[in-house]
Amino acid sequence: MAFLMKSMLSNQVKNLGLGGGGEEKKEENAPSDPAAAAGMTREEYEEYQKQMVEEKMERDAAFVQKKAERACLRVHLREKYRLPKSELDENQIQMAGDDVDLPEDLQKMVAEDQVEEEDKDSILAQLQNIQNMDVDAIKEKAQATFTEIKQAAEQKCSVM
Repeated sequence: MAFLMKSMLSNQVKNLGLGGGGEEKKEENAPSDPAAAAGMTREEYEEYQKQMVEEKMERDAAFVQKKAERACLRVHLREKYRLPKSELDENQIQMAGDDVDLPEDLQKMVAEDQVEEEDKDSILAQLQNIQNMDVDAIKEKAQATFTEIKQAAEQKCSVM
């Protein structure tokens, strides 16, 4: 019975933080310096932290640049298809410094699209479309129309 009372009371006292300093000893053994915890000297740790910050800044800059390139593409597509402009895209382009261009692959694709559209709009393209038509079918339709007109004219006119 005494054992039971002692264990119950000691647990209660430990929970209150008044006794049983085993937890405090563990905390005291842990070094308070993060450099020592990482197993480095103070200078090495500071250099490591600087490198981490620089890498994060580079990643963030690359991410902002990619977002701006995507926004530039969306702006280009909106202009091409006459869709309403987006303030969000314009803000992303401005955040990147306004010197954002389409990536080279996309520039090539846009250039190819423009060349195709120009070809479709030109007279030569229209002539090529005429060449692709079925000439025999057009001749047959023209002859059938001509014979119909001729027969209608013969019926109405007694001279023919």
